[in-house]
Amino acid sequence: MDKNQSRLRRARQTRLKIRELRVNRLTVHRTNTHIYASITDAAGDKVLVSASTVEQEIRSQLAGQQGKGGNASAAAVIGKRIAEKALAAGIDSVAFDRSGYRYHGRVKALAEAAREAGLKF
Repeated sequence: MDKNQSRLRRARQTRLKIRELRVNRLTVHRTNTHIYASITDAAGDKVLVSASTVEQEIRSQLAGQQGKGGNASAAAVIGKRIAEKALAAGIDSVAFDRSGYRYHGRVKALAEAAREAGLKF
C-alpha cells in the first residue's frame, strides 16, 4: 500500500461520518506546490464553493513570496478566501474533511484562517 492509498483509507471513515451527519463538507487537498479547498453539499455530489492557489487573484497576491502556493501562509490565504466565498453563498457552518492529512502545517493554517474569517466547524 503506497502513501496515497493509506491517506485515502484514513479519509474514508471521516467522509462516511460527515455524510451520516448530512452537513456541508470543507475538503482540503494539498500537493507540493499548491493547496485546494472546496465546500460540497451534504449529499457530496455538488461543489458549492472552491478556492485554490491556482486562481489568478491568489497567484498575484503570492507573487513576491518564496514557495508561493506550497507553504502555510498561502494556505492561510486560501482559508480566508474559502470562508469569505462560503459566507457570501450563505454557508456558515461546515464539517472539516482533512482528507487523511495530519492536522498540522498547511492543513492547520487553512482551518484556523477559515475559522477566523467566520466559518464554523
